[in-house]
Amino acid sequence: MAMTQTPLARAEHPVPTTYCDKDELRTSFALAMSTMYQHEVPAYGTLIDLVREVNDEVATSETFSITERLHLERHGAIRLGTAHELQTVRRIFALIGLYPVDYYDLSVAGLPMHATAFRPVNAVALGKNPFRVFTTLLRPELLSAETREVALKLLRQRQIFSRKLLELIEIGESQGGLTAAQGEIFVLEAIRTFRWQTVAGASREEYQMLKTEHPILADIVCFNTAHINHLTPRVLDIGLAEHRMKAAELNVKSSIEGPPARKIPILLRQTSFLAFEEDIEFPTDNGELIAASHTARFGEIEERGAALTSKGRSLYDEVLAKGIEARGIGGNQGYSSAFKAFPDQLDELLAQGLIFCTFKVVGSADTPGSVARGSDTVTSLMAKGKLIASPITYEDFLPFSAAGIFRSNLGDGHHQDGMPVSLPAGNQASLEQALGCSVLSSEKLYAAEQAKSLEDCARRLGLQEIRLACR
Repeated sequence: MAMTQTPLARAEHPVPTTYCDKDELRTSFALAMSTMYQHEVPAYGTLIDLVREVNDEVATSETFSITERLHLERHGAIRLGTAHELQTVRRIFALIGLYPVDYYDLSVAGLPMHATAFRPVNAVALGKNPFRVFTTLLRPELLSAETREVALKLLRQRQIFSRKLLELIEIGESQGGLTAAQGEIFVLEAIRTFRWQTVAGASREEYQMLKTEHPILADIVCFNTAHINHLTPRVLDIGLAEHRMKAAELNVKSSIEGPPARKIPILLRQTSFLAFEEDIEFPTDNGELIAASHTARFGEIEERGAALTSKGRSLYDEVLAKGIEARGIGGNQGYSSAFKAFPDQLDELLAQGLIFCTFKVVGSADTPGSVARGSDTVTSLMAKGKLIASPITYEDFLPFSAAGIFRSNLGDGHHQDGMPVSLPAGNQASLEQALGCSVLSSEKLYAAEQAKSLEDCARRLGLQEIRLACR
């Protein structure tokens, strides 16, 4: 019998796959993280409400444009134990548009860790959601031999990432993004990595041994997740927020970390409510659980100012050292007095090349089709009323502030045998090897943003170049 042949169906053009926008996926992740932490740490919810009230009260025409960003803005902090954990976290964060920026040596404060900060790296992404995660990695070489052996054994035994999450990371990397359905599952699985677990992954004896050498070791090593240890909203007036925290009967740390209050805020100021005791349980060989408690997690707020140039950072470090010495003699008044050596007027900060700024042409100055000629200076153009400057917000962290917050939540003045207050210098190459990539330079990112701003203004003004002309 003859077979009837059906015509071959015409090949259809493939429908292009739509992947989640990284900025939107980051917002979903950050909101899920905040919701989870508010449930785990109710005082954090109090902190969020308090910060929103302060921001609404003190917002001005200058800050109104970033109000929406302020409502979303958070940074978190996690503590990792191994290179594998750090490299996997790097891959997770890359899918939501966060990249490692700068190296932080925390050994200067007696902490056996170093760190980087994952954050967005361009102005557009930062404007949409500037979520950041300060991420520390244990440095086993700084531990005593016996403690190091126990810590590494426990870290080898744990798996903080779900199988589904690892699969989604592979998918996202191979196809260049995640679909909406994949993104939704990805956020849920990723958040599990940073959730609090009450049952420890170590015995009570192992926990106590690690805690005796340094409390932070027990927090890094003895649990089966990389639990978020704090989340930090940004506030426009940290002094007022600190007052409100005390009125709300939050157990606020003794002083604000960072520079004193200024007309032109610089870098970063931080404070927190102190870590609280949480119920945990230790497993035993016979399958029973032993009730105990653990102290590590807290809530923090921050006030962000201008990013400093390398010259500005050098002056800041010099003034900070004098301020710390003066505080020991004259208290906070002595500390504030030392910072009078750091200029507090925008024109002077620019003239000395201490801060990074973006610039904007005043009024309508477009000269389409004109040939760019000559050059001018920022100072001259500002004096003529043709240019205005806005400090670039510092998006990163202060090593001493970070260390101060950590130490205040472990007990001020902590010192144990085998864990000296001062440790060997940092090892950026080691952290980058663990990451699987180099860290970016925040200074280069700020400099590039400033340079682009000047190029745009020069084009609008019909100039070949606008020079900073710093003295």
